[in-house]
Amino acid sequence: MNTAAAETPRHTPPDTPPHIELDGQRLPLPPGLSLADLLDRQGLTATAVATAVNQRFVPRAARCSTLLQAGDCVTTFEPITGG
Repeated sequence: MNTAAAETPRHTPPDTPPHIELDGQRLPLPPGLSLADLLDRQGLTATAVATAVNQRFVPRAARCSTLLQAGDCVTTFEPITGG
């Protein structure tokens, strides 16, 4: 089993600075960036959007503890309300 591949960040060639994608836009990834930090840096109101990282829903309460990794794809969308 090749363990070197497991240590390489997802979707990021070794000589490329770490990045993420937010709604299809490539952005640099500073160390320790949480999903909540990303939304704040992008001027997005936390209560106005729902979020997913790599197609997995992330509840609002988990955004501060969700640390982003190189190659992550973050999607924001309008929350579904009603019943």
